[in-house]
Amino acid sequence: MKSLLLWGLLSLPFFLSAQTATLEVEVHDVSSSEGDILVALYTEEETFLKFEHVYRTQGAPASEGMTRVVIADLPLGHYALAIFHDENGNEELDTNFIGIPKEPLGFSNAKLKTFGPPGFKECLVELQEDTTIKITLE
Repeated sequence: MKSLLLWGLLSLPFFLSAQTATLEVEVHDVSSSEGDILVALYTEEETFLKFEHVYRTQGAPASEGMTRVVIADLPLGHYALAIFHDENGNEELDTNFIGIPKEPLGFSNAKLKTFGPPGFKECLVELQEDTTIKITLE
């Protein structure tokens, strides 16, 4: 009985780690090394792009050309990502007086539409193992 309990305790980290993965986001067309690249992950359509309902955020200092943002220990599942280059470091997506973004942004699997952002379903990324995705800022 003790050996069964010991095996269970020793194997617990293996089973727990098998339930998470790392998402590596390569952000391309970063115009400068000023500020940070910020990534927001969403898990629900109803709350997509609502800043107060972000599932998780991660950032990295901007690097002109391409910036890599690594998000570790994510539960397996589906995520929609919104990314922006916070050029002035205020941790907010700056917009003009009618709400149009003034800082470069991008989305997983989708691009900005003529009159707004893509939808949640268009941006979904399935995470079943360690994954790298590429996103180009607009």
